Amino acid sequence: MGPSLSMMKTVCRYPPSGPNGTPPGDSMNDDQHEQVLFAQFGTSSPCWRLSSDSNALELTPVTGDVPATVAIPLNPQQASQIRCLTGITSHVVLDVRLFGEPLRLHLVGRKINSISWAGTASAYDDTESVARDLMHGLSFAEQVVSEVNSVVVIVDRHGRIQRFNRLAEELTGVKEENIIGRNVWALFMSSEDGAASSQNIAGFFNRGVSYEVERRVKTLHGERLFLFRNKFVQSGSGIDEQYLICSGTDITEERLAQERLRQLANTDSLTGLPNRNAIQDYIRTAIEEAAPGESVGVLFLDLDNFKKVNDHYGHVFGDRLIRDVSAAIGMCLNEGDTLARLGGDEFIVLAAKGTAHELEATAQRILERMRTPFSLGLVEVYTGCSIGIARYPEHGDNLESLIRSADTAMYVAKDEGKRTHRVFSPEMNRKVAEYMWLDTNLRRGLDEGQLTLHYQPKLVLSTGVVQGVEALVRWNSPERGQIMPAEFIRYAEESGLIGVLGRWVMETAAKQAAKWKADGYNLRIAINVSARQLVDTAVVRHFTEALAAANLEPCLVDVELTESCLIEDEAAAIDLIKHFRQIGAQVHLDDFGTGYSSLSQLGRIPLDVIKLDRSFVRSINADTKAQALVRSMVVVAQELGFKVVAEGIETESEEAFMKGLGVEYVQGYLYAHPMPAADFERWLQDRQKLRLIA
Repeated sequence: MGPSLSMMKTVCRYPPSGPNGTPPGDSMNDDQHEQVLFAQFGTSSPCWRLSSDSNALELTPVTGDVPATVAIPLNPQQASQIRCLTGITSHVVLDVRLFGEPLRLHLVGRKINSISWAGTASAYDDTESVARDLMHGLSFAEQVVSEVNSVVVIVDRHGRIQRFNRLAEELTGVKEENIIGRNVWALFMSSEDGAASSQNIAGFFNRGVSYEVERRVKTLHGERLFLFRNKFVQSGSGIDEQYLICSGTDITEERLAQERLRQLANTDSLTGLPNRNAIQDYIRTAIEEAAPGESVGVLFLDLDNFKKVNDHYGHVFGDRLIRDVSAAIGMCLNEGDTLARLGGDEFIVLAAKGTAHELEATAQRILERMRTPFSLGLVEVYTGCSIGIARYPEHGDNLESLIRSADTAMYVAKDEGKRTHRVFSPEMNRKVAEYMWLDTNLRRGLDEGQLTLHYQPKLVLSTGVVQGVEALVRWNSPERGQIMPAEFIRYAEESGLIGVLGRWVMETAAKQAAKWKADGYNLRIAINVSARQLVDTAVVRHFTEALAAANLEPCLVDVELTESCLIEDEAAAIDLIKHFRQIGAQVHLDDFGTGYSSLSQLGRIPLDVIKLDRSFVRSINADTKAQALVRSMVVVAQELGFKVVAEGIETESEEAFMKGLGVEYVQGYLYAHPMPAADFERWLQDRQKLRLIA
C-alpha cells in the first residue's frame, strides 16, 4: 500500500448492494460481521486488493499467522466502483458474501499503480464514523499536499509514482491518474540523470535518511532545475512499506542568477576575458595539478604608452584600444593558454604547461604584433608592451610569488627600454627591493621636508659675471644620507610622484628667486621639467601659482626641457613652451646632442637657450671629431638665434675652446659645484670681492 498522505477528491459512489445487486441479507448482526472478519483474518481490518484483469476482491491478513488470502467475487458494477478510485485515498461501501453469509464492507484505499487498487477493509458498522473522520483528516492533508507551492512527488523504492500533486501536474502537463505506478525517472529525466538517480535511490532507501538533491526535470517549459528535499515515510495502510516524499522547488532562475553573478565576478566587463579573480584561481589550480617536473608559465604584460593615448584621445577611444589589443594578444597564444586582464593596461597569460622556450616564443610573437599599429576609425595608434616571464616552481612555488616574479621581470623589461621581454632572475629582486624602498621613503621625504635644492652657477663666458643658476634637487635621507637625483628621478617619473616633486621644485625655486631679488641679486634660476610632467596639462598653471605664491614679478624662473619632451608630442610641447614664455620664463633645451631632434624640428621650436651636453665637452681635448661636432652644434644654434650654454666645463682648456667658438654661457666644476643657497650666497660674495680686488 501507499502512504497515507492523500487528498480527498471526487470518487465514483454507488448505493450499497448485494453480490447480485440485491439488498444484503441480515442473517448476521453487526457484531457478527466484525467477528467473522477477525476469525478469518486475525484482524477486523484486513488488507484488500483488486487487479485490472480480475473482478475478484482479495482479502489478506496483516500477518502470516492466519489462513491465506480469500477471494470474494464482485459483480462488474462493484468492481467498477473500486476502479473509479484514483491515487488519492478514498472509500467505497460494498455488500458482499463471505462464506455464504452477507457482509457489508467499508473499503478505504486508492489506485496504487496502473493495474492495481488496494487498501484496508472493515465491517461497515464498525468503521463508518472512523471512515468519516479519516476522510475529513485526509481531505485536509490532501489539500495541503495538492495546493502547496512546491512540486510533491511520492515514489516507492523502485521509483514508481504514488502521488503527483497539482503543481507537478501544471509544470509537466500530465495528470496524476495517468502516471500512477509509472517510473518517475523514465518520465521526467534524461537517461543520464535517471540512471544516476536510480542508482543513488536504493542506497537512500536502505539508510532512510533525509537528504537534498538537485535534479533536472522535463517540463512544459523545457528542462528545469529543481532542488528536492526528500524524506522517507512508512505506509499507513496496512502493508509495512517505505515511501519517498520528494518536495521540489524550481531553482532554475536562481542558479542562472548565481551563474551570472559568478561570471560578473570573474569576467572583465570591457574585454570579456577572465579578470584578476578568475586568473588567480586558474593559476592556483594549475600549480596544484602540476605533476612533478612540470612547469606552469606566466607572462605579465603592461602596455607602454596607454596612459598617453587614453589622456589624448579619451577613455572611449582607450577602451576600444584595450579591446583590440586583447584580441590581438589572444591571436598570438598557443592552444591551451589563457589570457586575462588584470585591469587598466595590464594582462596576464597563463601557459599551464609551457616550456621556457615556448614562453619566450609567445612573448616574442606578442611583441612583433604590437609593432603593427591599431586602426581605430581614422586614427592609427602604436602601442608596444613590456613582458615579464616567470615559471613555477623555478621562480615561485605558489600563486603570489609566481605572479610577483613575473611582475618584477615586466618592470625590469620596462626599465631597460620597453617593448621587450625579460625572464625573471633572482637578481631582479634587488631592483624590486630598491623600488619598494623608494616608494615608501621618497613619499615620506616629500612630506617631511627631506628634499632641498642645490644651485650651480651659470656664468657669462666673456665677462665672468654670474648670470644665473641651475636648481638641482637633492634628497637628504636620514637612512642613506644625501641621494643624487639620478637615483630617484626615474622612479618618481614611473610612480607618478614626479608631479608632486616638480611642484615642490617650482615653489621652492620661486621663493628663492624672490628672496635673492629682495637681497639685491640679479639672478635667474633654471629648473628641470621632465617629459612626464608635461603630460599633465596643468603644469603651466602650477608654475604660475608658484610664482604668484612667491610674489615673484617679473618672472626670474626658467625652464629646462630635454629633447625627449619634443619628440614624444611636438605640438603639445610647442604649445606649453609658448605659455611658459608668455609668463616670462626662458626655455632651455637641455642635453642637446644626445637626443634625436632634427634641424627642421629645432627651427619650429620657440627656444631661448641650447645647452651642450657635458659628454661632448669632455671629449674635445682628445677627439677632433668631438670638436667638429661641438663647432657644428654651436653654429646651428647661433644661426637659429639661440644662445648656447656649455655645461660640464672642468678645465681652462675647455673654457678656452668654448670662448673661441663664441659660446655665451658656461657652467661646470671649474667654477663651482652645486651647493645649498646659503653656501652659494657666500661663494657669490667671495667671488665679487675677488673681482673687485682684481
